[in-house]
This record gives sequence, structure tokens and C-alpha cells, in this order.
Amino acid sequence: MRKVFTHAAQIITVDTKNTGLKRGLDMNNIGVLQGYDVIVENGIIADFVPSGSPLLNVDEIVDAKDKIILPGLIDCHTHTVFAGSRASEFAEKLKGISYEEIARRGGGIASTMKATKNASKEDLLKTARERVRYFISQGITSLEIKSGYGSDFETELKILEVINQLKAEFPIDIVPTFLGAHVVPEQFKNDRDKFMALLTGEMLPFVAQNKLAEFCDVFCESTAFTSAETEKIFTTASQFGLKLKLHTEQFNNIGGFEAGLHHHAVSLDHLEMLTPSQQMKLSESDAVCVLLPGVSFFLDYNYAPARNLIDSNAVVALSTDFNPGSSHIPNITFIMQLAARKMHMSIEEIISAVTINAAQAIGKSSLTGSLEVGKQADFAIFNTNHYEDIIYTMGKNLLDITVKKGDIIYKTNGV
Repeated sequence: MRKVFTHAAQIITVDTKNTGLKRGLDMNNIGVLQGYDVIVENGIIADFVPSGSPLLNVDEIVDAKDKIILPGLIDCHTHTVFAGSRASEFAEKLKGISYEEIARRGGGIASTMKATKNASKEDLLKTARERVRYFISQGITSLEIKSGYGSDFETELKILEVINQLKAEFPIDIVPTFLGAHVVPEQFKNDRDKFMALLTGEMLPFVAQNKLAEFCDVFCESTAFTSAETEKIFTTASQFGLKLKLHTEQFNNIGGFEAGLHHHAVSLDHLEMLTPSQQMKLSESDAVCVLLPGVSFFLDYNYAPARNLIDSNAVVALSTDFNPGSSHIPNITFIMQLAARKMHMSIEEIISAVTINAAQAIGKSSLTGSLEVGKQADFAIFNTNHYEDIIYTMGKNLLDITVKKGDIIYKTNGV
């Protein structure tokens, strides 16, 4: 099947010259093509040719006149599968009631775990499907989804099964991540060693052997898992062939950052409390710094030092961290706009952060994240004639068409 996407106002390639990522100030080099068409063969980018060139043996022409073609957007850190709502807790926080007080009443993450445990697999699937459809409507063509709201092994497996069912149903790439080490469940509060034994001795082996996840993630924080526990979990996960991610340096510095670098984690996520000396250690590391400005906005908290990281030559990505408690924000365009206004990132840096670097954060940069010959034809086509409008137009999604492997999977006015 040979297709051509023609007459685009601009094609933003984010060309990496086969490096698979953009680091530091190179994030500003996004490869703007004007007056070109994209040739797609069997779902793969075959060529870029000047508009008006003779087109032979073309099965389909997609007119992108006066539109922008970007690489498909990638949301590389989400908690999309959960049940229940914490809207009432949000209202309480606005009245000044602390998170600790809400947690003492059985709220916070414990309430999400309870609701998710009580929800059927079918109910979780129904809700998650709507969320995935919404992501696609924004131009997202690859999506990471974590477990982590299971208070027991059975519920964690149920969440992973739902994620894998979504992966089977939807045309986008969905990457499952096992976050069994999110918080210590209430029943193990007085026996952490028992939970660690369950996690490393039973849960991780089962998840890996049954191919339920590609990544293992840990929340290393004073209220969650220590750096020593993180090291143990990472060692086990690596032995079973799982790639590594890490929630770290969000509220405290307790050694998670160092553990993540030591174990070659693919991504280090949050980093709001990163120190200058830690920032410098990322200047030569390929670990992707996944920054989550939606959390900072939602919690009215520190923003990660994006400007310093980029100026230090780090690899920076952005994501929604969509979840029920600290970032109930499924809108990646809003995240991009927050990064511009609150994290002092340029528009070009933001585009690199939600495309190629986000792809690197989920281990997919050889397939997607940039428009290069030989890669998947994953596009987000926006209804504007200049890419700056995507972020300048605050509060509005300009997405017109989502394309996955050359196929149109969403149109604003209906497929």
C-alpha cells in the first residue's frame, strides 16, 4: 500500500541523524521541511519528495494542505487504568485540608486502590478505553501505562491484563509498565520485608515470565520505597529481562537518582528536587529525564529544572503523568503549554520532548518519535500552517488527524 501525504505547510521531522534522541540544545533542531510530501509504503516512511513531483503507483493521497505534520505524539508516563474519583479530595485540598489528613481518613492513593480492587476487569476496561480514545484524539500514537493501584497481587495482575487488552484492541503502541512498588500496601505496613519478598520472589517473576510488562518502575520516596529497596527491586527485575524506570527526586533526595543511574534506568521521572550536582551527572547519560509539569500545576508545587537540564546537555522528555491524585490531566497539549510558560522551554524543545525523547523513554525511538525514512509513519497532523501555533493557542487542541503506521485512526470531523 503506497500513500502520499501532500501539500503540508510544514513537515516537522525531528530528524536525529540515526541517534534516536535529542539532547541538550540540539532539542531546538526539529528539521522543518516546507514544500515537501511524505511517501508511505506499507506503514513505513519511504521518502520525502518535493510537492508537485510525479507520483507513480499511489493508492491513496491524503491532502494536508495548510496543515502541520508532526511525528505522532508520545505520552511516556501515565497511570491510565484506575477506578474511582478523588474530586471530593481535590475540593478539600482547595479548602486547606492537608494530604496527610485526607490519607488518615482512608483517602489518597488508598482510596484509589480500594476502588480499583472492587472494580471488575470489564469496568476498568470500559473506562480506560474512553481515556485511550481521548489520548488518540490529541495526536498521541504511543502511550505508556503503569499498574500500581493494586493493593494485592491479584489486583496488580488485573490492571496489567487490562493494559494488555487495551494494547491488543487499539492501533497505537501501548507500553505496559509494572509499578508494583508504588506504595507499600496497608496490610504490609508493619512488615515491609514480607512485601518485598512477595514483590521480588513472586510478582516480578510472574509478570516477566508471562510478558505482562516491558518495564519495571519504582516510586523511590520517603513515603514509598527506600533506595536500598529500589536497588533490590531493580536487580531482580533486570535478572528477569525487564527494562527499568524510576519515579525519583519528587519530594526528597533519598538516593533514588543514584540507584537509577547505577542500574541504567531508561528514564528518571519527576526530578522536581534534583540538585545542581545531580543535573551535571545527566550531561553524558542517556537516561531520559521525564518531566511532569502537570503534577507541579495540580499540586501547586515546584517545577523540575528543565532549563538547567537542557543547558547541561541532558535528554529531556515531557509527559502528562495522568492519574487520579496528583495530575488528573489527560491533555498533553496543556502539558506542552505549561512547559513553555512555567519551565522556560522553547517551542522546539517541547516538540522534541513529546516526540523523539518520549519515544526513547519507552524504548521505541528506533521505530517512532521522528519522521525519518524507515521509521513507522506515525503522524499528528495539526490544523494550522505554523508549528508554533500548537503551543501558542493556549487551551485549544488544534489536532486534525492522527495517523498510525500510515493509517488514519482519528479525524476531528470523524473518520
